[in-house]
Amino acid sequence: MRVEVVIAVHSTSRPIGRAVASILDDNGSQTAVTVVCHNLGADQILPGIAPQHRDRVRLLEHHDGIRSAAGPFNAGMRAARGDFVSIMGSDDTLQPGAVDAWLDLADRTGADTVISRLLRGSGAVPTPPARPWLRGLADPVADRLSYRSAPLGLVSNAARERLGVELAEGFVVGDDVPYVTRLWFETRVACQRTGPGYLIGEDATDRITLDPRPVREELAFVHHLLDQESFTSYPAAAREAVAVKLTRIHLFGAVFYRSDPTFWTGTERADLAAVAEHLERRAPGHTAVLSRADRRLLDGILDLSVPAERLLHHARVRRRHGTPATVLTRDLRHLLRREAPPRLMAASLLTR
Repeated sequence: MRVEVVIAVHSTSRPIGRAVASILDDNGSQTAVTVVCHNLGADQILPGIAPQHRDRVRLLEHHDGIRSAAGPFNAGMRAARGDFVSIMGSDDTLQPGAVDAWLDLADRTGADTVISRLLRGSGAVPTPPARPWLRGLADPVADRLSYRSAPLGLVSNAARERLGVELAEGFVVGDDVPYVTRLWFETRVACQRTGPGYLIGEDATDRITLDPRPVREELAFVHHLLDQESFTSYPAAAREAVAVKLTRIHLFGAVFYRSDPTFWTGTERADLAAVAEHLERRAPGHTAVLSRADRRLLDGILDLSVPAERLLHHARVRRRHGTPATVLTRDLRHLLRREAPPRLMAASLLTR
């Protein structure tokens, strides 16, 4: 078997049988399956797998008492056999032929890592917003790979072992971001643009990442990534690309998804500002490509005297895509840079 698909499951309510079937029935010619039972006994998970599949699935138990998928995924990847490993959520599925398509792409390009085509419902998720004409190996900066946080697709076991990389344990969210950052920038990467891909399930009601939590916990992984020796050694262009994505998606998202002004105590505001300041220290000047609406929100984050209601207003306004404030940069000399809104928006539309 060339590929080991590792599925982590933490609840007997998850449709693990559906996930397994999508691999063994429609992607099983070159694939083995390991299901990691997270803080559960294998005997609790086995009944959820169809009888005809049970002999073809390896069940591993991982007991750490931690509400994070990093531990069980790492345990499964350490035990993985074959050339490549692929991780998968227990409520997700693979479209028929996805694994073969990924392997064909890896073989054709010589890639260590294949970023899968990602779908939700009937549409594609436009990440990463790579260059439309990309056909061979990707460039992590030119193809904006940092916008894909989830390591879905294929990862060479040899490359993982060479780099010594795993999901970052100890974080409630964001454990995959430091991991994929090293994969995107330190391995040969191919992006799947067409064909069967990875389908995100939408019937889970207990995804860990949806739970509200303090900013210090939510963005702890950002500080961790920025302090890694591997990250600080990257060229300025690489650090800037990562920092822009972290600012847009994670820093600004932390504000938008905490819409109650009473949440924003002095401590929360200070913790939020500390992340913005850390990003600027590691990637000086990366904010030049942000839209004017983004910069107003960032100014509010850094100025603790700005009322929470105003901060939240800025967070909403920056999501009114297509308005002059969300398209234009503060300094128009940066308007046509790769990470500035016009080119980023165009690439995202062409990725759908």
